[in-house]
Amino acid sequence: MESLKHRIKNLFFLMATSLLLFSCSQTTITIDDSNGIFSKTNSPVSVKLKLNEEQINAAKKGLLGIVELPEKKETIIPVQIENNDNVTDSKITFIMPDGNPGNRKFRLVTIKSKPFEEIKATVDSKSGQIVIDENNKKVLQYNYKTVYEKDVIRNNLTEYDNSEYSPVGGIYLEKYYKAHPEIRKDTVVTTQIYAVPRSDYIHPLYGLNGEMLTRDWPDTGHPHHRGIFWAWPEVMYGPELGDIYALQRVFARPTGNIKYTGGAVFAEITSENLWMWENSEPIVNEHAVIRVYRSTPDKRVIDLTIKLLALKDSVTIATRLTNSYGGLNLRMQTPGKQNISYFTDEVNSKPLRAWSDFNGVFKGNKSTSGLMVIQNADNPEYPGEWREYPTLAWVQPTFPSPDTRYLLSKTEPLILRYRLIIHNGGKTEKKISEENWDAYNLPETPMIEI
Repeated sequence: MESLKHRIKNLFFLMATSLLLFSCSQTTITIDDSNGIFSKTNSPVSVKLKLNEEQINAAKKGLLGIVELPEKKETIIPVQIENNDNVTDSKITFIMPDGNPGNRKFRLVTIKSKPFEEIKATVDSKSGQIVIDENNKKVLQYNYKTVYEKDVIRNNLTEYDNSEYSPVGGIYLEKYYKAHPEIRKDTVVTTQIYAVPRSDYIHPLYGLNGEMLTRDWPDTGHPHHRGIFWAWPEVMYGPELGDIYALQRVFARPTGNIKYTGGAVFAEITSENLWMWENSEPIVNEHAVIRVYRSTPDKRVIDLTIKLLALKDSVTIATRLTNSYGGLNLRMQTPGKQNISYFTDEVNSKPLRAWSDFNGVFKGNKSTSGLMVIQNADNPEYPGEWREYPTLAWVQPTFPSPDTRYLLSKTEPLILRYRLIIHNGGKTEKKISEENWDAYNLPETPMIEI
């Protein structure tokens, strides 16, 4: 009898808990957009709320959306859940639609018909690399596996290719000449030294009209350049110097720990690599998250998070000679009418904004398009100094600060965050650039934890 009473008691408890969860689930949400920043920029926002099991299941199937209140027209905006396991502390993410400044109110709805179109992350059957596409059009490829020269994806159109050959220098080239005195110093030998198979980078990255924006393994020198990659020319392990940027002595190698997912609002890749000294000794654990949001008519947002944790003592990173390039590196295709710009507010400005814009007429697209890079204000030593190399179709935010070496910790990871915005048109107006920076640095913006 006691056992039966105990089972009945548990049954009532479960019923009460279910009712409580259902009654506490939210159907309306409010986003503070008093300055209209999110509305003007159509940026992603996230909000914590309570979801019941039905809502969570609908979100997993791409059937959960929101409509704005008051409901003037039945336009359903897709949402995507950030975490599926915790009913009492869920978070949904969506792209803010156009609207007036103020408190924007929305109602959660479950659609019964066809799910929202998913932005997908899948494994390419031929290369084994991770590809993100939307509406069956490629957005980018993340190269987790090793890429050899024969496998490089190139843009075969040549009408705008006016990039110049720029000889590569550095300590490794000098060492090569010393070891091979028979080779004249005016002889091109960079292919022999720097044309090394590589992995852990984004290429190709495509514009909104399918144009290829990035370049890998350039023919005109600097063969180690590889699309969008995060690497440093000076990696010191104790007294020894390596160069993960130019693929000398230290390399990012995949561990096999990679996750990728898609959804109604974004696709995401989370990867783990080890920095291997002389290809044998792990010295740094790297995690990277690439989140690609669904496009709006004029832009696409990509958020990049990089986390580095030392596995050995005395590992430091620096830019070349501690005063030039290194950090988040972007080797672009050379477009027609190339325009490079970058901006950083005065030191005591509040807020202190920092962004760059690279644009032109890329091969395969008749109109102008570009790529904006926004630095996150929470990055250590923010803002990073900008570096541009127009003949290499290059502009980047550097890290760490000039004339310094950054010591990687074994307990407190270095976390760097950047937002990439692919956009139509030429150089973005300053006011719009400011609003894009603000949207990325407001509390309602999704911040990826790794």
